[in-house]
Amino acid sequence: MKARFLGSLCSIIIVLTLAFPVCASAEDTIKIGAVQALSGTFKDIGERYLDGCVYAAQVINEQGGLLGKKVEVIPVDTEFNPDVATRKATKLILRDGVKFFYGGTGSTVGMAMKELATKHNLIFFTCDADSASMTGKDCSRNFFRPGGCTDNRSFAVAQQTVKQGYKKIAIIAQDYSMGREAVDGFKRKMAELDPEAKIVVELYHPAGNKDYAPYVSRIIAANPEVIFTPNWGNDLTLLLKQGRPMGMNQKILAYYINDEVSIAALANDDLMIGNTGTEIYNLDIPTEKNKEFVAKFYKDRGYYPTWLRGKSYMATMFWAEAVKKAGTTDVDAVIKAWEGLTYDGPAGLWTMRACDHQAQMPYWHSEVVKENKFFKHAFIKHVDMIPPEDVEVPCKETGCNMPK
Repeated sequence: MKARFLGSLCSIIIVLTLAFPVCASAEDTIKIGAVQALSGTFKDIGERYLDGCVYAAQVINEQGGLLGKKVEVIPVDTEFNPDVATRKATKLILRDGVKFFYGGTGSTVGMAMKELATKHNLIFFTCDADSASMTGKDCSRNFFRPGGCTDNRSFAVAQQTVKQGYKKIAIIAQDYSMGREAVDGFKRKMAELDPEAKIVVELYHPAGNKDYAPYVSRIIAANPEVIFTPNWGNDLTLLLKQGRPMGMNQKILAYYINDEVSIAALANDDLMIGNTGTEIYNLDIPTEKNKEFVAKFYKDRGYYPTWLRGKSYMATMFWAEAVKKAGTTDVDAVIKAWEGLTYDGPAGLWTMRACDHQAQMPYWHSEVVKENKFFKHAFIKHVDMIPPEDVEVPCKETGCNMPK
């Protein structure tokens, strides 16, 4: 009997000895669920966003971690579907206790994740989903956007449109919340800055569209001086690839003209040279911190932190600053710490407004040129910086009534 008891006791001790390191390991890790489109039409977009987030975690861990803990990024393939995103994220919440989520490529996915975070009192942050309504009428205390929004970005593009003297403008956009809100913001700002400017045609197409011929024909028939589009990924590539041979020769004023994958996919620099865009991060932003960031990233990875990688890196680092300020991973404490916080990163000062959880930041205007120091194909060149105050929407005008 005694031998049996001692044997059982030894077994218990062994089990506990094995279990405690596992528990300690879990307690020493801060997990982020990175919800991204990692398959399908926009796979390349999701992968680049994820890469920037993973690199931020790498840098944080190299510097001793966050609150002395390792940051772990858990990829979640949303398949560009809000139902899939929330279903998979819910599993991480219930199974792994994840309380921080980043990503949301596509504003419909972002909106669904925002609602999930609100329901479970977690934090979801994004630099991917740009619909202004997410920090406007649909704002939530559990959602932060350390990234651009359609109003701010469209205001910046409108300023450049007026600055270049264009009067007849064609618009083409993806037919979902982000595309619609981007166009709305652009039209509102254009009416304010230049009432004589005219939108000669306004077109919407499904995200992931394959045939642009009908849309291009209508643009050509309207005879605009310039084309504004918030399209991204393959929808921007195909618009140019199919439109240029048909005679759509106008310059493009875009959100995301700095996408090196889109430029390379065209396989013809002439289709892209001269187009301009306005973004929150570009490789050639002329700050010392950006130069250092680009150099370290290239040394570590062997390629550049272009566009999405840079944005997601900074968004994740901004989140880490909030956790650091809170001194805890308690969600309510991190929410309070992030409100009003300023992050001094590669793209300048980003400040998180408490009234709507929308970061205020400079926008960087660039033009696609043939000769550049990054790629053999055409790429962007820095032209101008639009300060945050020039594109800011006053809190009282956003429609956000932030829940307490």
